This record gives sequence, C-alpha cells and structure tokens, in this order.
Amino acid sequence: MKMLVTGAAGFIGSFVCRKLLERGDSVVGLDNINDYYDPDLKYGRLFELGIAKDEVAWYKFSKSTKHPSFSFIRMNLEDTHAMQMLFANGNFDAVINLGAQAGVRYSITNPHAYVESNLDGFINILEGCRDNKVKHLVYASSSSVYGLNGKVPFSEHDGIAHPVSLYAATKKSNELMAHAYSKLYNIPTTGLRFFTVYGPWGRPDMSPFLFMDAILHNRAIKVFNNGDMLRDFTYIDDIVEGIVRIVDIIPQGNPDWDEADPDPATSPAPYRVYNIGNQQPTKLMDYISCIEKAIGREAKKDFLPMQQGDVYQTYADSSALAEATGFKPCTPLQSGIDRTVEWFKRYYNL
Repeated sequence: MKMLVTGAAGFIGSFVCRKLLERGDSVVGLDNINDYYDPDLKYGRLFELGIAKDEVAWYKFSKSTKHPSFSFIRMNLEDTHAMQMLFANGNFDAVINLGAQAGVRYSITNPHAYVESNLDGFINILEGCRDNKVKHLVYASSSSVYGLNGKVPFSEHDGIAHPVSLYAATKKSNELMAHAYSKLYNIPTTGLRFFTVYGPWGRPDMSPFLFMDAILHNRAIKVFNNGDMLRDFTYIDDIVEGIVRIVDIIPQGNPDWDEADPDPATSPAPYRVYNIGNQQPTKLMDYISCIEKAIGREAKKDFLPMQQGDVYQTYADSSALAEATGFKPCTPLQSGIDRTVEWFKRYYNL
C-alpha cells in the first residue's frame, strides 16, 4: 500500500515508518520538526530512515538513501492548502496520523499549540481522507482521555467525559471528529489510545529519558505524588506492532450497536477505538528501580506533590485489540528498560 505517516520524525512515527517499509509498503513521512524538544533527536530518527538533515527543507520531498520507497516532507498539519495539495497528489491508500503537539504539562502553559496542531491539523487530515477516498485512517489518541475515570482497567467501552488536561481534551475531540466523518462520509477510522510508550529514541520530556539522564549525570530525579502513582508502561515495539496490524483491519459498522445503550468504542458507522497497553500497571517506585538496575546506580530522589494535569494511574484493557489482531503487548518492563538504557548510553556516548 501507499501510506502517509504524519509525525514521521517523532518517536512512534519513525518506528512505524521503518516497520511499514520492512513489510514492503511505500511510505511518505510528514513532520514539521518543531522545537518542542531537541530537533536533533528528530533528525537522528530521520537519519536512521535514510534522510540526511541537510536534505530536509520546507515543502520539499527528500528521498531516502536506505529505502527507495520512502520519502519525507517537512510540513505543518495545520497548513490547509499544503495538506490539500499533498493529498490530491499522494494517492494514499491509508493514513496513519501520529503528528500532534504532545505532552500533558506543556498544554497547561501553551494551549494554542494544541488547538493548531491537534484540532486544526486533524480536520485537514479528515478532509484529505474525505476528498481523496482514503481507505482507512488510523490516528493516535491517548490514555490521557480517561481523565478522572476511577474504574480500572480502562476500557474503550467506558465513557470519557472528564479529561484533566487540554492535551487529553484534544485527543478526545479527535475521536469525536473522526466519528462524525465516519458517519457522514463513510470514512473508516480507527483511534488508538496509547499507554505510556517508552523505548530507544524516546521523547526527552518523558520520564524514562528524564530519569536516565538525571541518574547518569548524578542529578536528583523528580518523583511526583511522592512516588504513589501507577503507569501501564508499553514498549515501542509493541505499540508499532499493534499499529501496523490494525492498519490492515478496516472497521465495519457494528451491527449490534444499540442506540439506547451506545457503546463509545464502536458505532453503526465504520469507526473503532482501541487501547494499546501492556495491561500491567507498575508502581512508580518499582519502575524507578528497573532503571536503577539497568544503569547500576541508585537514583537521588526529590519527592514532590502531584503535578497539575497528571492522573493517579493508567491501566489498559487491551483485550479488544488482541481479539481484532491476534496480538497483545507483552514486553516485560525490565527488558524494555534495559534496551532503552543501552540506546541512551550509546547515543549520548556515556
């Protein structure tokens, strides 16, 4: 298939591009390479895909030196005219939309960045799919949408009416927007709620990177809510496997959908939402211990209260994904952390 992958210089997006290319797809990668975090890390991911930094320019296609069927273009999702042209000329069979302004805490101080990328940008994706007969749109949602939900494990069949950050609200909005387009225009859409993704080439604003960097440079790590939190850490390879498998499973309308008791995860339209999580929530202090073990050094710890926008726990019910794809995330946390630390040391020459 010919695929468009947005967020191609991002953590998840770069791995998805690689996986698609390995299985024989033709891929166009798109990213604006913004400075939310160090752009050199994004250029490093692109280099792994055969795109040199000095070849990247706005609105110009760069061809990979490693993969003949991969090209990359630097572009903003919210640039309506450019996106229209990209779709009109792209003849994409499917779109994987991973491009977005990420980060829960950043959304508290920079809300407009989320509206522009996650809402304005997403409507351009939907319009491109509508106007150009894209067969399947797969897009990134987030476990953050569960917000104040206390019932665990988090299920796609539960309501998500109470997000606690603007980031989460934009991701919930994406799901609502996708459903409207699925219903109005019969566009097959699948939303994927990722649970705390980690691994090599991960984002510097995420705790694995922050903790490794601090421990290896003899600085204290910030431990929020005094360490009393749980997260369903999911290794990057598991996330990518779930994404690539779900691209091939085009959603159909649910024939058993009951309008008197509506299921939030399905619809009479070709719309579906899945969790992708490891289904093994880990206590924050146990997670820190895994990193300490991999590095071989105990962390200095600065215990702090809960941060605004954070939730106490995340815990995925990924049974629907397993039923649909025959796959469920399974990488043990210590194994994933060991690989992540190994990459971190190699990349930063530590």
